[in-house]
Amino acid sequence: MQQNDPHHVNYGKIFFGLCGLTVLSVLIDVAAMPSWELIVAILVLAVAAAKAGLVMLYFMHLKFERTWKYALLAPTIILSIGMILALFPDISLHYYPLDVPQVD
Repeated sequence: MQQNDPHHVNYGKIFFGLCGLTVLSVLIDVAAMPSWELIVAILVLAVAAAKAGLVMLYFMHLKFERTWKYALLAPTIILSIGMILALFPDISLHYYPLDVPQVD
């Protein structure tokens, strides 16, 4: 495979990028003050989303696929939204009373 091939990927750079992002998320978590819980959660989730994006684009080869990948994702998105909407009444109405102690 040639270097100027558009499908050539330097997986070493992607690997070290993922390692760097992992170290960054650990440092954010370790260096955080207790009052910064929301900010830390948002930053760590943003780093996790960046890592997931790198994995999806390069290791799952979605960067090099044509537009048909969106046609495959559409039913999945519709079903996941439908599942959330179907389960929402159970979550929001507290099907199980919260004042009853749970027995292990």
